[in-house]
Order: sequence, then structure tokens, then C-alpha cells
Amino acid sequence: MLRRNERVPKTPSERIRSYFWTRYHRVAGDVVHMIQQHLDEVGVVGPTSRRALQFGTFGNGSVMCFPAIRAVNPQSIHVGSGTLIGREVVLSAGWGPGHEGLASRVLSIGDRCVIGRDSTIVAHRSIEIGDDVWTGHQVFITDGNHTFDDLTAPIHTQLIEERPVKIGDHSWIGHGAVILPGVSIGHHSVVGAGSVVTRDIPDFSVAVGVPARVVHRMLESTPVDEAIRPGVPEG
Repeated sequence: MLRRNERVPKTPSERIRSYFWTRYHRVAGDVVHMIQQHLDEVGVVGPTSRRALQFGTFGNGSVMCFPAIRAVNPQSIHVGSGTLIGREVVLSAGWGPGHEGLASRVLSIGDRCVIGRDSTIVAHRSIEIGDDVWTGHQVFITDGNHTFDDLTAPIHTQLIEERPVKIGDHSWIGHGAVILPGVSIGHHSVVGAGSVVTRDIPDFSVAVGVPARVVHRMLESTPVDEAIRPGVPEG
């Protein structure tokens, strides 16, 4: 008679099935990971890729990781040199595919930038991202939005005028931050994770919160490790 929690001994056939299942699972897992690694390597989009040639410009040394980005109207999107665009990033120019009369330069990303995975940048009129700008994952940047003033019309049909967005050189945009229309972020500035930027941020500033506000300012001579420390709230 079996005691509680005591397992029934496996039959020979069960032991054989268990052995082969374990072996199969191990080998199949190795194959899947090898395929994934192979796709990651060959799926990278570089400057000479056919997909990169669809862009307005795509600089030397820049790459888009696999799975490759979804780009809307790439002919109006410009990517500098040495820039890394992470997995599943969405880059969009204009109001939709085949936007007629779209300017030749609507979205610009500078040199040596990093756009974190799952981020979305939607430019209708003008978004300029400077050199050496890094973002965390899931950042959202747009220069257009909806209004809700007309109570008789659906909100999605009420569009406001696009207002350009500019992010200065050497800045860092934290994970999950949102940059809204008409915002200018200064040179060498930091936007904290999860912040929503609704107004301009000066050069050499740290801004956090919803809506984001400047909590620290740094001089150009301040070391970087000191520059990112929280400071006294702006008074």
C-alpha cells in the first residue's frame, strides 16, 4: 500500500517515453535557440540592405535589430551614422502610408543614437533627434495629437496642428517616457523613466514626473555622474 505523496513506480514503457521526451525537448530547444540566433544575425538591417535604401538616408554603421522596425513612409525618415534602432520599434512619417505631398525630411535621428526596443516615434510635421541621444524601452514621441473641444464629433476626428519636437544632442530619455507635441528638450538633458513631457526642458537639466518638471540643473563643467543625481526641486 502506497503512503501519501508516494509516487507509483514508472513502468518500463513510461520510462522509455520519458527518456525520449526529455532528449527531444533538449534537442528541439537547442534548435529553436539556434534558429533565433541565426535570425537575429541575418535579420539585422544595415546601410546596404534593400530595406534601408528605402529611407531618405541611412548612415554608415547604423543598424535596425531583428525583428525589423515597422516604418511608414521611410523616404521621409533620416537616420544618421552609428545609430542602433532596437527591436519592434515603430517609425512613422506623415498621417499614413502613401501620404501625398509629404516633405522629404519629417523625422530625423542623429548620429550614434540608440532607440530602445518597443519605442514609437510618430512624426507628422517635424521631429528632430540630435546626435548621441539614447532612449530606454517603450518611449513614445509625437508631434501631433487630438483635441476634444467639439462635443458633437468623435475625438479621433479632431486633430490639432502639428507642433515640431526637438531633442538636443547628448540627451537621455528614460524607459516609458512620453514626449508630446511642441516640446524642445535641451542639450545634455535627462528625462526620467515614465515621465510625460508637455513643455520645454532647458539645456543641462533633469526632468521627472507627470507632467515632467525640472528637478535639477547642471553646469556644463559638472561631471556626468553628478549631473544625473536628483537635486533640489526648482523653486
